[in-house]
Amino acid sequence: MPEAAQNVEIRYNPAEIEPRLQAQWDADPALYAAEPHTGGKPKYYVLEMLPYPSGKLHMGHVRNYSIGDALARYQWMNGFNVLHPMGWDSFGLPAENAAIKNNTPPRDWTLSNIAEMRKQMQRMGLSYDWQREVTTCLPDYYRWNQWFFLEMLKRDLAYRKKSKVNWCPKCNTVLANEQVVGGYCWRHEDTLVEQRDLTQWFYRITKYADELLNGLDALDGWPEKVRTMQRNWIGRSEGAEVTFAVEGCTDSMTITVFTTRIDTIFGATSLQVAPDHPIVTHWCGFDEKLRPEVEAMLAEQKTAKDTDALGELPKHGVDTGRKVINPFTGEPIPVWVANYVLSGYGTGAVMSVPGHDERDFEFATKYGLPIKRVVAPNLDTEELSLPFTDKAEAVLVDSGEWTGEPVLEALEKMAKHAEAQGFGKATVTFRLKDWGVSRQRYWGTPIPVVYCDQCGMQPVPAEQLPVLLPDNIDVQNVQGSPLASVPEFLNTTCPACGGAAKRETDTMDTFVDSSWYFYRYTDPKNSAAPFDSAVANYWFEIDQYIGGVEHAILHLIYSRFWTKVMRDLGLIENSEPAKRLFTQGMVIKNGAKMSKSKGNVVSPDDMIAKYGADATRMYALFAAPPDRDLEWQEEGVAGISRFLSRVYRVTMKFAPGLKAHEGSSATEALSPAGQKLLRTLHQTIAKITLDFSGRWHFNTCIASVMVLVNELIAAEAAMDSGEVSEATQRELFRSLTLLLAPFAPFLAQELWTELGHEGVVFRQPWPAADAELAREDEIEIPVQINGKLANVVKVPAGADNDAVKAAAMSDERIAARLVDKTVVKTIVVPGKLVNLVVK
Repeated sequence: MPEAAQNVEIRYNPAEIEPRLQAQWDADPALYAAEPHTGGKPKYYVLEMLPYPSGKLHMGHVRNYSIGDALARYQWMNGFNVLHPMGWDSFGLPAENAAIKNNTPPRDWTLSNIAEMRKQMQRMGLSYDWQREVTTCLPDYYRWNQWFFLEMLKRDLAYRKKSKVNWCPKCNTVLANEQVVGGYCWRHEDTLVEQRDLTQWFYRITKYADELLNGLDALDGWPEKVRTMQRNWIGRSEGAEVTFAVEGCTDSMTITVFTTRIDTIFGATSLQVAPDHPIVTHWCGFDEKLRPEVEAMLAEQKTAKDTDALGELPKHGVDTGRKVINPFTGEPIPVWVANYVLSGYGTGAVMSVPGHDERDFEFATKYGLPIKRVVAPNLDTEELSLPFTDKAEAVLVDSGEWTGEPVLEALEKMAKHAEAQGFGKATVTFRLKDWGVSRQRYWGTPIPVVYCDQCGMQPVPAEQLPVLLPDNIDVQNVQGSPLASVPEFLNTTCPACGGAAKRETDTMDTFVDSSWYFYRYTDPKNSAAPFDSAVANYWFEIDQYIGGVEHAILHLIYSRFWTKVMRDLGLIENSEPAKRLFTQGMVIKNGAKMSKSKGNVVSPDDMIAKYGADATRMYALFAAPPDRDLEWQEEGVAGISRFLSRVYRVTMKFAPGLKAHEGSSATEALSPAGQKLLRTLHQTIAKITLDFSGRWHFNTCIASVMVLVNELIAAEAAMDSGEVSEATQRELFRSLTLLLAPFAPFLAQELWTELGHEGVVFRQPWPAADAELAREDEIEIPVQINGKLANVVKVPAGADNDAVKAAAMSDERIAARLVDKTVVKTIVVPGKLVNLVVK
């Protein structure tokens, strides 16, 4: 009997174990450091989305980081060169708003929060290489935001124009389209967004619209829901633009429509335009009757936009009294202003074909407009229920020279005709608009251009970067861009003529920072370039990216755009940032997502103080599949703590007698009890290995470890008596400790040392499953009669079809069901089932 088998009370004390081990790990900066890219090892880049430094982590953060941490440790154990960095998305409105509220400089507020959150992460034992830490609000990072801006400016990917923009009155700044949710600010969900006309800087993301859309097909490692969200946001529509001349006006007075069904143009009986279309604005300038009706429609449309109810508006319009000439027929048709036409989509004008569009049919019926049939299943069709919207097997009727043409052929021919005649062309439109990056706030990257009365707009020379953000300016009660009130920042010299000039006072959207930060991680100390291309090309694409689905549009589409720009600049070779994306579920408490704004945050510090970091992290992985929402229950953390205590007790009981040394094989002179334990062990190894390969059912991984531990505890007497050999025990506890390493690294390290092993447990080779040892002696086979389950029989593992059939036929319950029946066919699916077809 091993000398450890003594009745000694053994207690697990994470409050003593975890800080002691963390101090050891902190003293070894190479522990989590990635190896040089020239070392020849296969690489694995695992990354969780970097957080905003709000000051405190909550359990939602813990869940995200625990997933990535477990994966990083597993990949180290499988021999990969792992890159697992962390940084801070540290520019943005919350810091500035906090500064206004608390009279604290944004820089001070941000850096103190970073220090606090870093401390929390270290106490959790997260395996980050802190030597690669990136903080986006520091000049060594944001100078490269400015450098990229200049490179885009050279290539006409950055430009400035006056446009209608989204304005949040609480943020006091412009929002991108993606930052408006249901008409409200994405950060202030109770604040309606206003429309203003401002001169803004834009990135020409639309140049990459087709590539962004088509590239989604190759991202098979991304969730389909994310790809669908991006497809819908990009919103590609293929069709034609057609220009209608306004009747009785000069040639310059025209209205251009975008249509996906130019084949139906002979059936257009009116034209509808948005209430804020420029031609409507022009007419309202001298039409006293039209103006109030259009103003009322604009107010109605704004209210619907603000409440995300545009699709629910009852469709109505007003006849302008003007007409346009259909360029295909030469006939005049009336122009209406319609509340369902939006200036931001297409051209802000549509041709109404009520015979072949449900919305147009509804509108025409309401106002008594003509309804024409110009498409039918075939030329012989006499009666047809309208609106008829099919086109795949349809032909044109009553459509001049195109009558009889199949619709799909007419679409192309009629677009070419319009182009040849100079009144139209085939075109593609996108819902995606260029990315407005100007923000009228202080806490962001300064835009590196100046304005000179003599030379106009001039880029700041690259050698003068970074344009530094002035420290700790007064942001209280500032209207417009705060930097405009700082003379020492605002006033400068023109790089072209040397005369007086003024700096751009807008700062960049904070999503610029997060669009490329993961490349900087590969070479974070580089002062000569954003990163070394050779290093980045080794690490990219990211092997596994982890974050919330709420970033499917804002962050991910911008980072895909930025990657393609950097590729075209020759900096990288890849076209997408990440091979695989995992979107974890939310942590729910009191029926809502855990967040500071909801007031339902649970601090990991409190949980660690009560139960330890391992139990806190392991609960986040165990309580639900990682892609599902997790309903917070503190008792669950306590339950995991009790489980880890059982692991500690049973391992420490036997550890003194199992100190690592050369000895006999674990399978030598194997008893039935030992064989059963090894079978469970190797089944557990196989399951966890499979789950780490992509399924990520960490909850069932941990459950399978619990089953193994329960069997070990049930077999204590057998181990005490020597029925299970010391060699087998040594293998059992050694492998159990390795299996725990990704999920509970502190406990695993403590047990690894107590078992007499040297080194760091999560740098040891991952245990390999032995299929022979994992094989069950017997397996259960369902037996069906005419497709319905009749019973389950046990057969030796690996039994051939005849043996399985014989076992089924000899089973008492099956035999009773076969009385007075004839088996006409027996179907055996090896290892799965037997189906008896009887009459």
